[in-house]
Amino acid sequence: MPDTVSAPATTARRAPRITLNSDGQRHPLLNATAAFTLIAGVLSFVLGLIVQQHLVATILGMASFAVGLLGQLLSATREERILLISGIVAGFVGMGLGIAHGGFG
Repeated sequence: MPDTVSAPATTARRAPRITLNSDGQRHPLLNATAAFTLIAGVLSFVLGLIVQQHLVATILGMASFAVGLLGQLLSATREERILLISGIVAGFVGMGLGIAHGGFG
């Protein structure tokens, strides 16, 4: 009978880890692409709100949009796609604001 009664199992609760590699494989280039797209997109959006920074906002928005679309085509996980779409949208809006404030001129 002693082997039928077991001690209570102690489970340590771990904090959830934030990762872009939910499939268990490493994707360093795709992760870098997603990070660049998000950072450049948000920066383009912020600079697009400043009238004097229209050239930088337009160029960064175009780069974010182009790199984000390529990254979306090659992305492997859902988490990467979420960051990519967020960066693409922010970059597109920043590019539009930059063009509206003067674009390349």
